[in-house]
Amino acid sequence: MASAAAFFLSSSSPSLYALSGRTHRASFSIRPVSVRAFSASLDYSAVSVPEKSSTPLKTNNWRWRYMDNFINIHYEEHEKDGGADPSKTILMIPTISDVSTVEEWRSVARDIVKRDSKVNWQATIVDWPGLGYSDRPKMDYDANVMEKFLVDFVNSPDSPLRNSDDLVVFGGGHAATILARAAKKGLVKPRAFAAVAPTWAGPLPIVFGRDSNMETRYGLLRGTMRAPAVGWMMYNMLVSNEKSIQSQYKSHVYSDPENVTPSIVKSRYALTKRTGARYVPAAFLTGLLDPVKSREEFLGLFAGLEGKFPVIVVSSEGAPKRSKAEMEALRGARGVTKFIEVKGALLPQEEYPSVVAEELYRFLQESFES
Repeated sequence: MASAAAFFLSSSSPSLYALSGRTHRASFSIRPVSVRAFSASLDYSAVSVPEKSSTPLKTNNWRWRYMDNFINIHYEEHEKDGGADPSKTILMIPTISDVSTVEEWRSVARDIVKRDSKVNWQATIVDWPGLGYSDRPKMDYDANVMEKFLVDFVNSPDSPLRNSDDLVVFGGGHAATILARAAKKGLVKPRAFAAVAPTWAGPLPIVFGRDSNMETRYGLLRGTMRAPAVGWMMYNMLVSNEKSIQSQYKSHVYSDPENVTPSIVKSRYALTKRTGARYVPAAFLTGLLDPVKSREEFLGLFAGLEGKFPVIVVSSEGAPKRSKAEMEALRGARGVTKFIEVKGALLPQEEYPSVVAEELYRFLQESFES
């Protein structure tokens, strides 16, 4: 990845994970777990078997209509066996990356849903278009496309969330910032919101900037990665190889290298081999999925949420320097009701799910049971 990206950009190359501020090979991953899918189009052959859980798991597809096309969106639902009505739903949105998947939030969902609470919590976790087990059509992905998807998934009459009047949203990384942008515009109106290790800048722009010369180079790299033959070759160099995935996870996606197991690496590598896998990473790497262009805009999104609903920001102790600086900028910021720090790096909700679940459950209690 480093030598290939350097060909387009400079003599050195950053990691392909947002705001990492370190030089590593590209990729990103999430903990392997198998699921039982209702859709025959989904392939879980490379996903390992999960631990037993008392919370039933249902998976399905929702058909998202975008520009006269229908895109199958994968989602899963967690609910307590025999849970009482009425219930409240938490929408959990994975961090955007080349191997983003619902598996990132699964352990947190199970933990919260199974608890004895005054509120009967249910959880829905959804894969982004072009990522995870959703369809990955070749189209021009950018932050506006991802925001529209999120808005449609929440508001459409046929959405799995159509009966969720008191919706809570948890988002990681770029997902948190895209949700904040949509909420500031009034396009989504959650009752509470958790931003876990939020990020806003793509890997190359945060290091090389956004002047016209660099934007031209980003366009060249993006176009090459999307091309039929050479695109796959470059994608394999930048993203789709197990060595890159392992290196990146051990360096800054997880805080403890011992938590990066061979099964995790193998599972995430399998995600990079799905049809159409390279299109969203091409956009993410070059900054097209960035919901804002500056820290000032980033803070402005959260300030725009002030007085609308409770907002918790979950920072992580072991986040890379650049990522950490953006998270810390939200400490005491307008619109942020509560700021906490947990162990972990860029995926604390996956690496330390019980810790994150405990903090988020406490936030739910404070917001809905006090």
